[in-house]
Amino acid sequence: MSLVSSKTPSSCPVAIVTGGSRGIGRSVAERLAADGLAVVINYFSRRDAADEVANTIQSAGGEALVVQADISVTADRQRLVAEAMAHFGRLDLLVNNAGITSPGRKDLLEATEESWDQVFATNLKGPFFLAQAAANEMVQRKQPGTIINISSISAFAVSTNRADYCMAKAAMQMMTWLLATRLADEQIRVYEICPGVIASDMTAPVQEKYDKLIADGMSPIRRWGQPGDVAAAVSMLASGSLPFSTGERIHVDGGFHIRRL
Repeated sequence: MSLVSSKTPSSCPVAIVTGGSRGIGRSVAERLAADGLAVVINYFSRRDAADEVANTIQSAGGEALVVQADISVTADRQRLVAEAMAHFGRLDLLVNNAGITSPGRKDLLEATEESWDQVFATNLKGPFFLAQAAANEMVQRKQPGTIINISSISAFAVSTNRADYCMAKAAMQMMTWLLATRLADEQIRVYEICPGVIASDMTAPVQEKYDKLIADGMSPIRRWGQPGDVAAAVSMLASGSLPFSTGERIHVDGGFHIRRL
């Protein structure tokens, strides 16, 4: 779906950040706004939180638009892109950040099809088809662009009580490679960021577990990751600082991915 704005396109680059009302998404949205981008803040249920992010950005002199959308739903994805285009007239960056953890964190021998469908729809199908929609807008307008997929160390670190989550995140690397290959000639770069243990609503229920693992040296850098750590990586990729790179995976995990003896 394409909706061409009747207004003059924004003079600054425009980013859509899914799940932008809290946690990593909020930090990314605020960092991109500080970098001079206009930001479309997508949220699922917390309008108040999304408005707070927008107000923070606007109070600092930035541009922000709040759009409710469930990225697992086709019509919502189309509306998200259409509203971004209608308001700003351009789209330069998509940050696929929205995601959910495995409902109930059930052992894989007790995992349900309902959980599988929900997790894959939000964490893989939604980001893929939203990237497709964003890329089509960029290609149609013959403008360079960037797509950044926020994945997880769960893409390669097994959690047997979150099988659906781990598999969806693992598939995101192939999704990134596919998009990077197809879109390179269109001057659209595609990247994946793998956050480690980040302080957020998603990790709050298991804080005690990770406090111990971090203290025991789970990663060389012995601290919790912060949403701002991920936002810094997004900022670097969005800046165009890696013009001869695409399909890259950036680890923001304190070195967790390093194999050690």
